[in-house]
Amino acid sequence: MNNIGTKGVWAQENPQGIYSLINEEISLPTAVIKQSALSNNLNWMQKFADHHQVKLSPHGKTTMTADFFTEQLNAGAWGITIATPAQAQIAAKAGAKNIIMANQLVGKANMAIIANLIEEQHVNYLCCVDSVANAHQLNTFFEARNIKLNVLIEMGVTGGRCGCRTQEEVETLAQVIANTPALTLQGIEVYEGVIHGDNAEQQIREFLTVAIDLVKTFKQQELIQQVSPIITGAGSAWYDIVAETFSAHHDLTPILRPGCYLIHDTGIYQDAQNAVMNRAQHNSGFACELGGDLSSALEVWAYVISRPEAGTAIVGMGKRDVAFDAGLPIAEHGYRDGKTISIEGLTSIAVMDQHTFVTVEEGCDLQVGDMIAFSTSHPCLTFDKWRYIAVCDDEFQVTRWVETSF
Repeated sequence: MNNIGTKGVWAQENPQGIYSLINEEISLPTAVIKQSALSNNLNWMQKFADHHQVKLSPHGKTTMTADFFTEQLNAGAWGITIATPAQAQIAAKAGAKNIIMANQLVGKANMAIIANLIEEQHVNYLCCVDSVANAHQLNTFFEARNIKLNVLIEMGVTGGRCGCRTQEEVETLAQVIANTPALTLQGIEVYEGVIHGDNAEQQIREFLTVAIDLVKTFKQQELIQQVSPIITGAGSAWYDIVAETFSAHHDLTPILRPGCYLIHDTGIYQDAQNAVMNRAQHNSGFACELGGDLSSALEVWAYVISRPEAGTAIVGMGKRDVAFDAGLPIAEHGYRDGKTISIEGLTSIAVMDQHTFVTVEEGCDLQVGDMIAFSTSHPCLTFDKWRYIAVCDDEFQVTRWVETSF
């Protein structure tokens, strides 16, 4: 027997190293990535970014998988976005030379990690700043290390996450940064995904326009010395609006940071992508012209372990295995003895630590030992439950394993 490592990564001995999910050669439950969907999503978003002449720096927090970071970089991504210094180390290990930390760098130990990364890996690292206090803290630390730190002013919205709340705060902070010897202002970072409501699209366009105008003003005032200052935004819901707005400004370096596109899902990000495609359809957007679409790449496979009551099945998969915060897992296909079985009408209704409750319609011949592959909503919170994830072909043969770094 071959035990590759840990949770869900156990397979029967096979000298070729290829294992069949359908033929029960992999211990379940296990998280599985479909290579064809992964490749489709990778190429689709890169083509979208290239068309709009914007750079792509996908947010790595979704997968925290160095192998996937490398694939994104090889496909043309400008860099990798991360949220913590530890994640920055993984991005650098994967080969990223441009790393955006779309977050504030706070704390001496965290600053030391980044200082070492800049000195040893020679990466172009940028972090966000949204307060005078943080600017002074960073300057004190990096001046002592004789390191220049590239920073982006984060501009936010009232009730949102981090970020200066007013234009005046942004302008004041830009002046402070200009007078700190260890900091170099590179541009402005925004996250538009916290803007909601019936007129969200209009608010987002206005928000982005203010940020762009400020970057250009700072360039004119020589608060930014770079020839092409950075303007960066875009999560996985409004990247089309951000790309369209950014693409008109050739004197800037526009960078998109969507993260969940690579894995996608059948829940909240599918809803967001449907909205993207609907906007494209009504506005002749490139997302429709591009052809194809994003598709869900992630499944969690598990066994039916009990049929305790008529109309109920218990599946050996739970909160420790799959995301449940944005919708319960959806049964996609099932197998018994290597053959497809009908799973019509199966619906997840509750999830416990290691059990999922599923309703079974009358007439559905679901049995203990049947395998069910579930799609998910919000891939971030499935990925972080696994140290190793299987990658399979279209015949559900596992051809490789990737290691996560949460």
